[in-house]
Order: sequence, then structure tokens, then C-alpha cells
Amino acid sequence: MGLWYSKDTGMSLTAYSDADHAGCQDTRRSTSGSAHFLGDKLVSWSSKKQKSTAISSTKAEYIALSRCCAQILWTCSQLTDYGFQFNKIPLCYDNKSAIGLCCNNVQHSRAKHIDVSYHFIKEQVENGIVELYFVRT
Repeated sequence: MGLWYSKDTGMSLTAYSDADHAGCQDTRRSTSGSAHFLGDKLVSWSSKKQKSTAISSTKAEYIALSRCCAQILWTCSQLTDYGFQFNKIPLCYDNKSAIGLCCNNVQHSRAKHIDVSYHFIKEQVENGIVELYFVRT
């Protein structure tokens, strides 16, 4: 089994991510999910319950974006060993509030409760590693 890439296949890396808010009936934790494509082939996917209960849907979505970004960076580091270079990797998302939180240089008081470990996505957007795009659900 394997993935077939012909010589003229585009090797762009694209990611899609989403989260539910308080989807687990027992713990009220959200679930993050993402899918990563190299060209038109699915190369990685993830679905994982978040570690803590999100106070808002924006927080749940922001955490999902951050996790997806971390996976993209890992994939890029692996593909760099094979000679591929990626700039401004498109990360598609369906929540404008979470995208706004990532792209806004001013830290709002509404986001102070979000764990610092998830804020690295803002740096990736500012440095041009990842570019966020809004897509309809």
C-alpha cells in the first residue's frame, strides 16, 4: 500500500481543522480534529478529546487550530529531509473568531484564560509559516 505521486503532481501541503464545543456528554470536553493533505492525497489525520473543558467555543476552536499547526510543523520538518520547502501553508478553518484571535497582535482579556502552550500559533501566523483561511462548514 502506498500513495502514488506522478511527476506533475503538485506537492502543496494543506490542512483542515475543526472542533466541537463540549461535545462529550460525560466530561463536557471538546474534540479537536484535523486532516492534512499533500497535493490531493490525505497523509495525516487526527481526532482527539481536548485535555480540559473549554469555557467558550472560540477557546475550543483555538486549541484545535494550535494542535493542527503543531502537526503541520512536524510534517514540514519531516518533508524538509526529502528536499521539500513550504511557505505559508494554508490552514483552513470554519471559525472566524478563532482566526481573528490568531491574527490579532493585541491580546484580548477574553483570551487570557487560554493556556500559553496554545499561543504559539500566533507566532507561526506572524512569521508567515502558516496562513489561515476561512471555509464554510
